[in-house]
Amino acid sequence: MPTMQLPTHRNTPEDTLINEMPRGWSAENQGLYRSSEVRILVLDDDASVCRVIQAALAPHDFKVIVQADPTEMRSTLESQPYHLIILDYVIPGLDPEQTLAWLREYQPHASIIVVTAYPSIDSALSCLRARTYDYLTKPFAITQLQQTVLRCLEGRGLLRMSESALRKSLGNAIRERRKALNLTLAQMAQRTGVSLGYLSQIELGKNSASIETLYSISLGLGIKIADLFQTIQTGN
Repeated sequence: MPTMQLPTHRNTPEDTLINEMPRGWSAENQGLYRSSEVRILVLDDDASVCRVIQAALAPHDFKVIVQADPTEMRSTLESQPYHLIILDYVIPGLDPEQTLAWLREYQPHASIIVVTAYPSIDSALSCLRARTYDYLTKPFAITQLQQTVLRCLEGRGLLRMSESALRKSLGNAIRERRKALNLTLAQMAQRTGVSLGYLSQIELGKNSASIETLYSISLGLGIKIADLFQTIQTGN
């Protein structure tokens, strides 16, 4: 049987970015869930970049609106409030400072992530003054954008950690701290007065620990309970 020759296809930058996306990537897979509807606006004159970003955030079931027409961007900003805006810093026909002024006027409560193919100290300082959440240089890895978006939304309380994910993260933080101190589970049980079996279940994320138990574990690890939870947050 003759072999069918398929037409060759040259990858575009858009193809490359899409192929970089981890399969099955979503907030739910990372133990996060939406506390309410999340509205995201993408402003970029390159329609292919808009499509890539929209596809990258699709697994979350976010409401992602894209606008690639510079003449329509102001009206889009006026149309409704957004939680997060992903902005291309250099858009033909628009002055960056004017665009940032529109964001302050029409979207005062939105977080801003700036992306640019023309990074400079001046633009970075301008974004810093505008209190943007982050400043990413094109081309950027899709995973970098995804994680930046997650951190931003989680910090605003729009994404929250599920109970099971919290148990696993807390257990992992306890285990890593114990190992750093070169303590065995048996030694840790002796230090804290918590049974060996219960400690093992907590570290595996299979059991929730009471505040009293976490207090005992924190003392055994030489840290405060607040520091333990801070470790979880900074580890995301």
